Amino acid sequence: MKALLNLALLCAAVAASSAAHANCVGGPTVETCTDQNGNSYTVNRMGNTTMVNGYNAQAGSSWNETANTYGNTTQINGTAANGQHWNETIQNYGNGNRSMYGTDSDGNSFSKTCTAYGCN
Repeated sequence: MKALLNLALLCAAVAASSAAHANCVGGPTVETCTDQNGNSYTVNRMGNTTMVNGYNAQAGSSWNETANTYGNTTQINGTAANGQHWNETIQNYGNGNRSMYGTDSDGNSFSKTCTAYGCN
């Protein structure tokens, strides 16, 4: 579940330049954003690799993740704020269909399948 949360954070970071609640500076390859609570993250995009480094101001902790996309597969590796590593593989099949699997920062395996109608 933590990997899914981190994936959601990655997606939020990538889309943050249009988010009204975050102040972002930079451009399409390097961007730094800060929200109203003082949390921040930096997004670096190079080809099919996206690296995100985040900082939680309230907890004083940081996290990071790197996503590599090849065709319809994205491999994400990260380090959670607790220092533990996690990974996730996402395979997109089109039309909203995808599968996600990996290991969270507690060492637990997970697997999820999604369609255009939701995930299970």
